[in-house]
Amino acid sequence: MSIWITPFTLEEINQRGKGTLSEHLQITFIEKGEDFLTASMPVTAQICQPMGILHGGALCALAETVGSAAGNYCIDQREKFCVGLDINANHLRPVHSGIIYAIAKPFHLGSTTQVWEIKMHSGNPHTLVSIARLTTAVRCLGTIRSKHKS
Repeated sequence: MSIWITPFTLEEINQRGKGTLSEHLQITFIEKGEDFLTASMPVTAQICQPMGILHGGALCALAETVGSAAGNYCIDQREKFCVGLDINANHLRPVHSGIIYAIAKPFHLGSTTQVWEIKMHSGNPHTLVSIARLTTAVRCLGTIRSKHKS
């Protein structure tokens, strides 16, 4: 059974990230399933530490991007939106080059919070590079609209 409430295509979700950190990091959504969303990000010199290792903050940004995007399609976007509330990541192996793949799957899809597991690997899905847990807050659109009117 599908977890998606708001229908979407990969083209639409990639277009939504134009002009944001997603575009700057070259994050691309590449696959969706009944209960997961996958994105990729190339390892470039601009997102590496001085030692030539992929920066953990870039991995966190990838994890939050794919988890938050997934969360927003598990709700009715005419009424609500999701934003990151907390992220925890463990970086397991150094990465020097290639492409990182991040797969987000839900642990919990509640009415006010969601909890996502994001596994990140560099090509071989059985060799984890990093694993993250993202909690998102589910907010009502009316809340943000009323704050922006003044």
